[in-house]
Amino acid sequence: MNMVKAFGFLVFSDSMNKIIISKKETSVLMTISPNSYGISTKDPLFREALKKSDYLVLDGVYFCLSSILLQRKNIKKNQGPEVFYHFMDRINRQHGKVFFLGASSQTLEKMQKKATADYPNLTIGIYSPPFKEVFSEEDTKKMIEEVNSFKPDVLFIGMTCPKQEKWAYQNKLKLKTKLICCVGGVFDWYAGNQKIIAPFWWKLRLGWFVRTIHRPEILKRYPNIAIFFWHLLLALFGNKKYKYGSF
Repeated sequence: MNMVKAFGFLVFSDSMNKIIISKKETSVLMTISPNSYGISTKDPLFREALKKSDYLVLDGVYFCLSSILLQRKNIKKNQGPEVFYHFMDRINRQHGKVFFLGASSQTLEKMQKKATADYPNLTIGIYSPPFKEVFSEEDTKKMIEEVNSFKPDVLFIGMTCPKQEKWAYQNKLKLKTKLICCVGGVFDWYAGNQKIIAPFWWKLRLGWFVRTIHRPEILKRYPNIAIFFWHLLLALFGNKKYKYGSF
C-alpha cells in the first residue's frame, strides 16, 4: 500500500480495494482535512486518534498541499462519500452487513430505506445515539451493545468531528465489527437532507465553496482551516516543527 507522510500524519494514498477487511481484528478508517488538522492542534486525544488510525485517507483535498509543496508528493483523494459508496458496494457484493451509527432516527430511517433499494444484498442495522457533546458511560455502553448484537462487517459512524473519531478510537477494541469508517456528514447527503454538489465543482476544486453556500454554518470551521494554512506557510519558510508535525 502506498502511504505518504504529511505534517506528521501517515496518509493512505492508494486504491480502497487494498484496504483489508479482516475477520481477526477491527480496523478503523478516518479522514484528514485542513479542518481536522486544525482541530488536532488543539485536541491531543483527537490528534492521537488520527495518528493511530489504521487507515487515514485524504478528505479535504487541500490538505495534500502539505505533501505536494514540502515533499513533491501527491496524495490520492478518498473523500467521505467515496469511502461510503466503496464499502457499501463491496459489502453488498459479499451479501454482508453494515451498521449506521449516528444522526437522528429520521435520517437513519431515510438511509436504511434508500440503502435497501440501492444495495439489495445488504443487511442493515441502525442506531441513533443521544444528541450531546459528550456521551456518558451508559450512552456508550448502549451504543456498543447495539453494534455488537448486530455484528456488522462495516460500521459507519456519522457524528460530528472530532467526536466520532475519538469515540471510535476509544472503543475500537470493544466493537464486534471488521471495519469502522468515520464518515461524518455523508449520512445527511445520503439521506437527502443536504444537496449533492455536482462533480463539476469538485473537479474545479470549488466543492468547498458551493458547500459553504448551502451550509453557512461551515464558516465556523474557517479558523481551524486557517491554522493549517498558517502552519504550511511556516513550514515552507523552514520551520521544522510544523514541517514534520512534531509539536
